[in-house]
Parts: sequence; C-alpha cells; structure tokens
Amino acid sequence: MHARHAFLRGIVATLPFTLVIAPFGLLFGVAATEAGLDLGEVMGFTILVIAGASQFSAIHLMEEHAPVILVILTSLAINLRMAMYSAALAPHLGEAKRWQHALVAYFMVDQTFVTAETEYRLRPEMSLPAKLAFYAGCSTVLPPLWYLSTLLGAVAGAAIPPEFALDFALPITFLAMIAPALRSLPHIAATLMSVCAALLLAFLPAGMGLLIAAVCAMVTGAQVELFLARRRAA
Repeated sequence: MHARHAFLRGIVATLPFTLVIAPFGLLFGVAATEAGLDLGEVMGFTILVIAGASQFSAIHLMEEHAPVILVILTSLAINLRMAMYSAALAPHLGEAKRWQHALVAYFMVDQTFVTAETEYRLRPEMSLPAKLAFYAGCSTVLPPLWYLSTLLGAVAGAAIPPEFALDFALPITFLAMIAPALRSLPHIAATLMSVCAALLLAFLPAGMGLLIAAVCAMVTGAQVELFLARRRAA
C-alpha cells in the first residue's frame, strides 16, 4: 500500500467519528465556559490535553471544588489507557523516528488508536511509511475537529438550545469504541467489572467511584488473562 493511499484511507476510516466528535467538543466548550474558564483557558485546555474524557472529569471535579491533587490523579488514571494504547502500537510503529513518535503520541486519542490498530491488525503487510501515513490521515480529521467544535461551544454555547441534547455524544462515542474491542474474555470481564463497580460506587464524592472502578477493571482483566494463560499451560 502506497503512503498516499494509506493517508486517504485513514481520512475515510475516521469520518464516521465526526458525527460524535463534533457534539462532544461543543459540549466540552459549553461545560468549560459554564465552569468559569475563559476562552483562552478553554482552548489551552483542549489543545494541550486533547483527551475529552479526562477533560470532562477535571471540569466536573473543579466545579465540585475537589482538591487539585485529586483532579490531577483522576485525570491521570483516566488517561492511563494511553499507555496501553502505546504498547499496542509499539510493534507497528516502534521503528519510527523519535519526532514521529512524538507526533503519534500527541495525536493519540481513542478513535485514532482504535482505527489505526484495527487497520494494522487486518493488514499486516503494511510498511512502516504506510502505517505512519494511515495514522496521519486519522489525525488529520479528528483533532482539528475537536479544536474547532470546542471553540464553537465556548463562543456560541449559550445559543445552543438545550433540546439538542449534546450530552448524548459522550456515551455513544465510548460505546462505539468499546463494543468492537470486546474480543476476549479478559476484555469482557474488565468491562463488566468497570460497569458494576462504577454503579455501586456512584455515591462516592468527587468522582472517586470512577477512579476505583477503573482500578478494579484493570485488576480483573489482568487476573482473567493470567487464569487463561495457566489453563493453556496446564
């Protein structure tokens, strides 16, 4: 696959996500301005962090006047999945140059990772330049749309009618990404544990329930994986 063809494939593959990224960004722009952030702070937040889930969590915790250390720890815990994403892409992009690694890391969001990892897995014959070009195509669509929609939400958020219900984008985005990834028993076990723990611990203040549920899910997935490995070795 030529690099140009791969680049165009990356653009096309991520187009469906625009249907949820746009309202997701609008919603963050609205939520951040309602929380008291000015336009510069909102855009600095979204460009530097570029991680919607942790951004929403941080805004929610700040509105509840949670301690700064809790805001930071919660955001880091939510973004720990990026380390797992990096490990999954390392066999495909590990030989790239350091500056390319830096760009891949910055533009790594959930949708980009899911799209790229799926493409690499289904097309193992792709060369490194083609893989990088495909990733660049994915990154050409989603991050700029996130920036633009956040800007529109921050500037014109007050004019968006509540009947538009922009908050639908958050759960739908993650459902669309998680469902295809449930390919093994450890994945399913971790997902079920995260859902049950989050619901049972919803009464905890300042998002602590979500933080504990994430840890429980990771431990559950790891234990199920270990159990299956021992069964195969027996």
